[in-house]
Amino acid sequence: MTVLEKRCADAGLKMTGQRKVILRVLGEAEDHPSVESVYERARTFDPSISMATVYRTLNLLDEMALVVRHEFKENFSRFEVNTDHHHHLIDVETGEVVEFQSEEIEAMKKEIAQRLGYDLVECRLELYGRKIRKNA
Repeated sequence: MTVLEKRCADAGLKMTGQRKVILRVLGEAEDHPSVESVYERARTFDPSISMATVYRTLNLLDEMALVVRHEFKENFSRFEVNTDHHHHLIDVETGEVVEFQSEEIEAMKKEIAQRLGYDLVECRLELYGRKIRKNA
């Protein structure tokens, strides 16, 4: 059983064969796949999986906070397994999503929240940029 499968089982989610395939796709993803990408990848393992099953499963996993849904200023959602806390830099030309962590940013977020009288409970940081081209 994968870590994600165990987290789903611990949360009381029934582990059907098709859900296991979707979890496998998410667990192996090195990108932030869309519903359509998850569907296409899942069908390589189980051609009987329907788009509706993928939508329902991803929505359920999102509601249970086992995956994170991202919009990234696109007209579709992308998903990733909810594991470590990190931020994203999105290339506005290619759509590539780069994950990063920064101790300085984490400290600054907490300091700003405290200065304003709050305990920070959640933060999503998305940076949008264009790759710097070096002149050859």
